[in-house]
Formats: sequence, C-alpha cells, structure tokens
Amino acid sequence: MSRFSRIEVAQVLEYTGILPLYYNADAEICFEVIKACYNGGLRAFEFTNRGDFAHEVFSELNKRVISDYPDMILGTGSVVDAPTAAIYMQLGSNFIVSPSFHEDIAEICNLRKVLWMPGCGSVTEISRAEKYGAEVIKIFPGTQVGGPGFIKAVTAPKPWTRIMPTGGVEPTEDNLSKWFLSGAYCVGMGSKLITREIIENRDFLTLERSVKNAVEIVKKIRNNK
Repeated sequence: MSRFSRIEVAQVLEYTGILPLYYNADAEICFEVIKACYNGGLRAFEFTNRGDFAHEVFSELNKRVISDYPDMILGTGSVVDAPTAAIYMQLGSNFIVSPSFHEDIAEICNLRKVLWMPGCGSVTEISRAEKYGAEVIKIFPGTQVGGPGFIKAVTAPKPWTRIMPTGGVEPTEDNLSKWFLSGAYCVGMGSKLITREIIENRDFLTLERSVKNAVEIVKKIRNNK
C-alpha cells in the first residue's frame, strides 16, 4: 500500500524538481544509488521495471528504504500494463510511471489513489491522460517529442498541464534552464545523472555531489524566473 498520497508525491516532485530513475538487479547497488540521491537532496526515486524478477528487487529495496529513509518516496517506472502496476502497488510502490498511455493502468491506479504518470507524445494523448486523472504527464522521449519548445507550446493553451520531460535531460545549468524556463513541472533523469562510470566505480560520493549540484541549479533557475 502506498505510504504517500498522490498529491503529496506531486508536491514533492514539484519542490525538488528532479526525479532520478534507475534499475539494477543488485538491490545493494540500487540502495546505494538511492542513498546518494537522498543525501543530495532528493526525496523521490523511480525504480525502473526492466529486468527479470525486478519486482523482487523492488520489494527488498522498498523495505530498506522505509526503514532507513522513511521520507523517501519510492515508485516504479517502465510499467506498461495494469497487472504489473498491481504487483508493484501491492509491494508498496508510491507512484507508477509508464513510457506510454494505458487506460487500464489509469483505472487501477485511480482505484488505489496512487499517482500515475503516463508517457505522452502529443496534445491529444496529454488531454486523454488528463481526462483519466493524470496529475503529472511524462513526455517521452523528451527531446525527440519536441524538447523544451514542445512544453512551452502545450502549456500556452493548457496552463494547468504539469509536464515532466524524460529523455534528453542533463544535469547542467544550460540544459535544465531550457526545460524549466519552458514550463517543465519537474524533470526525469537516468543515465545522464546516474552514469555508467559512477556505477562501475561504485563512486556514490560523486553521484551525491552531482545530485546536490543539480538540485541547486533548479533552485537557482526558479528563483531567477
């Protein structure tokens, strides 16, 4: 059962501005990544459902996060069907993210009052997702869909739409400025933030520093708007 309401999750995403996403079959490595992100100032994390027995890794991980970092909101990404969403919600996932829009996922998440963020690539898809109750819309892949200009174009006639670009977001001031100044609600970041080099070298202190720097950049951008 989700420990956080969908509104609480949406508010945390807005406050920190960044949702890191990562998967590893080794729960210990995942935990170290989450720990670094937490120490860097983030309070939400997306575990991506990408490998065999991924739900078992998530189960172990979520129990440890609840024990050691109870204010960290752990959710699940790369979910493409309702049965998978149900499995993760039963394991305590606090939000569900999809690369595409699926009505059955919307229905099951709404039934449990769990935040779901569907991936959309057009104004029509975004409108359908909002009709089904999506608080935050993921545009994916962010750069290929249209980049920062797409967000600005969509939110002009639809200022109530909350968009999280994922794919093509980098933890640099130049890149983050383009997204947030165009109206991004928050951004999703995977390998650009949690790099292969960091994982191979188990250099979690560098990850913590990178996260902290990205969080400060977002604050600076918003304060100068």
